[in-house]
Amino acid sequence: MTHRRSTPEPTTIGEIGEFGLIDAVVRQLGTGPLVLIGPGDDAAHVATGPEGTLISTDLLIEGRHFRRDWSSAHEIGTKAAACNLSDINAMGGTATALTIGFGAPADLPIEWAVDMARGFEEEAARVGAHVVGGDVTSSETIVIAVTAIGEAARVVRRDGAQPGDLVAVVGRTGLAGAGFAALSRGFRSPKAAVAAHRVPEPPYEAGPEAAAAGATSMTDISDGLLADLGHVAEASAVAIDIDPTAFTPPEAVLTVAEALQIDPLTFVLTGGDDYGLVATFPPSALVPTGWTVVGSVDKGAGVTVAGAAFDGDTGHQHWR
Repeated sequence: MTHRRSTPEPTTIGEIGEFGLIDAVVRQLGTGPLVLIGPGDDAAHVATGPEGTLISTDLLIEGRHFRRDWSSAHEIGTKAAACNLSDINAMGGTATALTIGFGAPADLPIEWAVDMARGFEEEAARVGAHVVGGDVTSSETIVIAVTAIGEAARVVRRDGAQPGDLVAVVGRTGLAGAGFAALSRGFRSPKAAVAAHRVPEPPYEAGPEAAAAGATSMTDISDGLLADLGHVAEASAVAIDIDPTAFTPPEAVLTVAEALQIDPLTFVLTGGDDYGLVATFPPSALVPTGWTVVGSVDKGAGVTVAGAAFDGDTGHQHWR
């Protein structure tokens, strides 16, 4: 009697998650002398001139990252630009140019595409950047792929945090997450939270300011403060502890949290899509105006809140 050996089921992307997928793909990639920073940070850094060039790409999918019944075309274009400009900001730089890949169904009104492009260009103009090219194709749903290009006088990576550093944030935290929670339940208020989800307001001037002030690491808050700090802690091989009393949740966050009967700090610590910045600074550094110190760096690993592990999801996870 012949016994057939069973073939193990292949591992899926859903099982390994976003960063497991990235690790698997990166192992197949090469590098070269011009690659100063490769995959794994907010942007790549390539030695194309005296200061090098920062490059970042993001993908926005209808139904996953935006909904047309929640946001206007102009708002979606603004958000698409902001997401990518924020990646350059998180490296301590300023974007100079962007390209767009745009996929859409044939029955999409041309006015929608034009309004989206107008919102995109207006947001890019806030930092002096402009769209310089791209590509279009047919698609069953709207797909917006953006590449941002920029430069920095001093590039700040995720892997430079040191024990003894201070952790500080700038920009909104939790407001967009509260807005998403409200919209998901069919509400259009509170207006401040809903507006924050539709159109982020990254603090574009803060990235270069933090770099000039000596920030040792930095990232933007796109998936949630704890989740994004987790990347900093892992890349830097340090432990980070957050002081929850350092935050004052906005009134709109308190309103949504009360309605859903959850702790408002959940939105502040785990809500994504605000695109503020979190950075670490040496204790001797002068933290720039507008930043709030919210924690500290120590020896060890992982991210804790008031010295304890956070009970719950730390932020957004793809394929969850």
